[in-house]
Amino acid sequence: MNDALQDKMISGLRRYAKSVMIISCAAEGERFAMSATAVSEVSLDPPSMLVCINRLTKIFPSMSSGALFCINMLQSHQEDIARNCGGLLQGEDRFSVGDWSDHDNIPYLQGAQANFFCKTAQSHSFGTHDIFIGEVIELSVAEGVDPLVYVDGLYRAMKLD
Repeated sequence: MNDALQDKMISGLRRYAKSVMIISCAAEGERFAMSATAVSEVSLDPPSMLVCINRLTKIFPSMSSGALFCINMLQSHQEDIARNCGGLLQGEDRFSVGDWSDHDNIPYLQGAQANFFCKTAQSHSFGTHDIFIGEVIELSVAEGVDPLVYVDGLYRAMKLD
């Protein structure tokens, strides 16, 4: 991609408001978590979600080996978790903030807006990322709608009444 087109792509995407998610998984006794906005629903039949993971991230080998994973949708007051899992902290330190638990060897964030527990159904490589389609095997949803949103390089509250 040429530099001018890449700059315009970045500028265009900064206008795309998305809920902030933390992708979490575990493999070989190690836990992984990363902030993500490249997440979307795929289908209700079967219930499925899509996540895009850069092949250079620490979580990628576990995801590509088929580890079960959780998509944790953050609430507006969980910005610190997004920042920590977005690069502020590394490795196990990413789990030092927030109320993390384990469900069938899948780390997940208690008190998240929603937790989508998934098993990889398909994956596809494109550019610098792999696209993982996860079949939702379990789901928990918090009361009320209060997501953390990322737009124009900033975290925003999106409280709905």
